[in-house]
Amino acid sequence: MDADLALVIGLILAVFSVPAILSAFSDGRAPRVAALALIGGGALIVWALWSKPGGYAIEEIPDAFIRVVARVI
Repeated sequence: MDADLALVIGLILAVFSVPAILSAFSDGRAPRVAALALIGGGALIVWALWSKPGGYAIEEIPDAFIRVVARVI
């Protein structure tokens, strides 16, 4: 897994876990799976930032998404 793919998957996991955490709290449940998804997404983001020399700048993130989507398609 390269750094772009890890960054994109990590960001998607992290973004989708936030509504799940809020939903679990509003229903009075423990957000176990959502918290694991948030931790996994955060770990993937940190790994991507650590494995790419120089890391990522904010303006490079859309380019990473485009590269990953282009590779999948």
